Amino acid sequence: MAKLLLRAGFCLHAGLGLAVAALPFCMPLQASSQTPRRLPGIFPILGSSKKRAATPEPPPIKATQPPALTIPVEPLGFSSPGQFYLGMRDSLVSLDFLDENRLLFTFRVPGLLHRDSATSDSSNERQIRALVLRLPEGTVQTEAVWTLHDRTRYLYMLDSGQFLLRDRNDLQLGDSSLQLKPFLHFPGPVLWVEQDPARQYLVTGSAEPRGETPKPDEVPRPATAQATVLGEEKAAPEEPDIVLRILRRDSGKVMLVSRVRSAVHLPINTDGYVEALRSKGTAWILNLNYFTGGSKVLGSVDSVCSPIIHFISPAEFLVRACNSNGDPKLVAMGTNGRRLWENSVIGPSVWPQVVAAPDGSRTAWETLVTDHGVNAFSPLGSEDIKAQAVQVFDAATGKVVLRAQASPIFDAGGNVAISPSGRRVAVLMAGAIQVFDLPPAPALPVVPVDKAAQ
Repeated sequence: MAKLLLRAGFCLHAGLGLAVAALPFCMPLQASSQTPRRLPGIFPILGSSKKRAATPEPPPIKATQPPALTIPVEPLGFSSPGQFYLGMRDSLVSLDFLDENRLLFTFRVPGLLHRDSATSDSSNERQIRALVLRLPEGTVQTEAVWTLHDRTRYLYMLDSGQFLLRDRNDLQLGDSSLQLKPFLHFPGPVLWVEQDPARQYLVTGSAEPRGETPKPDEVPRPATAQATVLGEEKAAPEEPDIVLRILRRDSGKVMLVSRVRSAVHLPINTDGYVEALRSKGTAWILNLNYFTGGSKVLGSVDSVCSPIIHFISPAEFLVRACNSNGDPKLVAMGTNGRRLWENSVIGPSVWPQVVAAPDGSRTAWETLVTDHGVNAFSPLGSEDIKAQAVQVFDAATGKVVLRAQASPIFDAGGNVAISPSGRRVAVLMAGAIQVFDLPPAPALPVVPVDKAAQ
C-alpha cells in the first residue's frame, strides 16, 4: 500500500485546522506533527518504504472515568467512514458545545448529490447533516442539511451559541436554529479561519484573483491596513494572491492585510500576535507584536523543531516544541512572560489537534497512535494508524484530568469538544457521543493588564 510520507529534518512551508510562520514544525527523524491544510495544488506526499517487521499493537487507551451520559450515533444517521479517508486530512465531522446542555453534531452523509453547474469542481461537493442534541436526553432539537464544496474544516464556534460556516467565498453565521445568515463575502475562496480566545477577532486566508479590486459587497483590502505579517511574499504571476486578513468580528472591519505563500497559523489574542524567532542554538525567542504597533519579548523556549503556538485564553498560550531527542513537549506560558508548566511526557505525536474550552480553563490534546516511529525512512500508511488518543489538561497546572480514545479515527479532528465552563468533555468513541463530567478547573493565573497594548 502506498505510504503517506511525513517529511523529517526540514520544514514543510505549506499550511488548520487548527487550523495556519507557515506551519513549520521540523522534527529530526520524527514525524512532523503539523501537516499542511489542503490548498489548491497541495496534497499529501505519497511514497513507499521497505516492509517492516511486525510490531505489537499498542494497548487500547480506555477512558479513565465512566461517561456521565452516552448518545448512540447510528440512530442519528452517522456511519463510520472507510479507512480510505485516513491520511487525506478531510474534515468529516464536527462536535461542538453550543452551551452546557446542548451539542452541535455535524457530519458528512453519503448519497447522491445535486450537481451545481456554477461549481467548477463538483467532485468536492458533499452534504453535511447538522443536529442540535439536548443533554442529557440526547434528543434532536433541530436538524438541517448543508451542501458544501470542499473537504477542509467548515465549522468554527463563536460565543453565545453561535458559529461560522465556511463555504467557497462566504462565511455564514448560524445558531441553534441552524438557520444561516450571510456574514462576510470574500473576493475568492476562503481557505482557513482562526480566532482569538475572546472571539473578538478573525484571521482569514483567501485565494483571490490578482490585481482585481474587491466589489462593494466583498471584504476589502484597505491600503491603511497593509502590513507584513510573518514574512510577506508575493505569489507567482500565474497564481492567485493568498490574502491574510485580521478582522474585527463584530463589524467585519479589516485591521491588517498581508500576502502569504500558503496557509499561516497566526496565534493572536486581543493585543496582538506571537511569533517564535530563532535565537542561538536551540533557543527560540517568543515575541508579542501589538496590533497598535511595537512588540515585547515574552520569554524563550528550547526546541530542536520550530515551535507552534496556540492561545488557549487571552492571557495564556501553549507552545508545542521538541526535546533534544525530537520528542514533543508542551510548555504553557502567560503573556506576562511567566512559565506556568511544562509537560514532556505527552508521548509521540502525529497530526496533533489542540481543543481549548471557551473559557480557557481546560485543553484537550489529541493525536494519532501508530505502531512504529515515523520518519523520512519509515513513512506512515493508513494501516499503521491504530488509535486516536485524547488527553485533557487543566490549563492552569497541566494536570491530566481525563484520558480517552476517540473512535472512529478522524485525522483532521473534530471529534472532541469541551463545554463553555470546561466542566464537560464530549468525545466521539465506541459508536456514541460520550460525555464526561469533570470537577471545576483550577483558577487561571491573573495576568496584569498590558498597558503597552493600549
